[in-house]
Amino acid sequence: MKQRIFVSCVQKEFSKERQALKAYILGDALLSRFFDVFLFEDIPAKDRRADEVYLEEVRRCDIYLALLGDQYGVPDKKGFSPTHREFTEATNLGKYRIIFIKGMTDKDRHAKMKQMIEEAGEQLVRRRFAEIEELIPGVYSSLVEYLAVKELLRVGPFDAAVCPGATIEDISAEKVSKFVGLARRARAFPLAEDTAFENVLEHLHLLNQGRPTNAAILLFGKAPQKYLISSEVKCAHFHGTQVSKPIPFYQVYKGDVFDLVDQAVDFVLSKINLAVGTREHSVQAPVAYEMPPEVVREAVVNAVAHRDYTSNGSVQVMLFSDRLEVWNPGTLPPSLTLEKLKRPHGSVPANPLLAEPLYLTKYIERMGTGTGDMIKRCKKAGLAEPKFALTDGFVITIKRKPELAFESVGGRKEAPSRHQVGTKLALSGNQVEVLDKCKEDCFIVDLMQLVGRSDRTKFRNQVLKPLIEEGFLLMTIPDKPTSSKQKYRLTDKGKAMLKNLRKKDTKK
Repeated sequence: MKQRIFVSCVQKEFSKERQALKAYILGDALLSRFFDVFLFEDIPAKDRRADEVYLEEVRRCDIYLALLGDQYGVPDKKGFSPTHREFTEATNLGKYRIIFIKGMTDKDRHAKMKQMIEEAGEQLVRRRFAEIEELIPGVYSSLVEYLAVKELLRVGPFDAAVCPGATIEDISAEKVSKFVGLARRARAFPLAEDTAFENVLEHLHLLNQGRPTNAAILLFGKAPQKYLISSEVKCAHFHGTQVSKPIPFYQVYKGDVFDLVDQAVDFVLSKINLAVGTREHSVQAPVAYEMPPEVVREAVVNAVAHRDYTSNGSVQVMLFSDRLEVWNPGTLPPSLTLEKLKRPHGSVPANPLLAEPLYLTKYIERMGTGTGDMIKRCKKAGLAEPKFALTDGFVITIKRKPELAFESVGGRKEAPSRHQVGTKLALSGNQVEVLDKCKEDCFIVDLMQLVGRSDRTKFRNQVLKPLIEEGFLLMTIPDKPTSSKQKYRLTDKGKAMLKNLRKKDTKK
């Protein structure tokens, strides 16, 4: 028999939140097995007072879930609003109560709502939220905890389960602190940057009885692949349209989910065409990729955030001459179809506890809108609509149009050779910075610091190696690549490239 959830709130204040919660719970493969949701909109017309019906529903429910905001509601003769009476009834009956408060401060709240929040705070743990995207993962976590407490769920969902063998020592306090700083600037995250990292993890529901969950390790682990081997991302570049050997470029990226996204996106942007125009109409030369970087990023984030981490497969990013394919071992939730992905749809994240920190740092802009944004951006850029498909996993395919970058900055229809300096380039922003720095001989540590990288091997393979292979950069001690005295120097070809990127155009 399903557990009945009664959602209580001031009726006029949480219309979107109520509907979003119900849709999410009933659409989630796990939660829909255990829960049913009651909203006051579900009551048919009756010859009874509404407040009496609501109190009866409180008595029938297994879980009382309250959303509290600024408004208090209309008080009765005794001075209590319907929401307050429902909370009191649930308390007196010993119902399992979950309280979410909208807003980080109580400054603008009705005085009696403040009083109700204080009353609730004396009895149970409350949680605050700012937007629906924060509310849904919080409710998800609370309901999973309820299932565990009631012993209705013997095996927890992947991201909420304890990571086998991992301890709190496997969490990087530095990564957590960096996250808090980003989240505060991006989404007004309420915790301070000097908050103890254990408290941050608790706030994000990433600890289970003091032990890190799988989501905690994926987000902030010192070495996530030590425990979750398949969480790596495999990137490959093929010159043709089919998978074939030898593979011109193949790289396996490791690290936390933020690292994986950044590295995979950099991989794609370093391989696709980047065109730099002239300063004919502006002091700054226009720059354009053959496909919008935001689309590439969304495809990669989608794969990393929503994949099935219980699978032995890894996310694969494959760049062909005619397309980009991003594959992940996962599927769509029951409430979504491939056709619905093309239209506005509700958010049903496969790993909500993993997705929330990605949202808080703007890796995910808005949950549930990513695929629609990809379609809009591709159409605006003159690209074909991205293709979504289910094979032995979920794959996003984005068609390439190599000449698009050149045309976008005012070039002629016929794209020049890839090696024609100053017209069509295949460099990432980090690589351009490195070239500029290497006008004077530089050690690798100085270059890594310049672009904010910490992994020497990945930086050498991803950033420096392609520049050396293109002839833009050389090693001062080529026969000892890893020498502690090794420096990197800009070549004449590299100088010519920078001249087109950085100096005033000497055309005509």
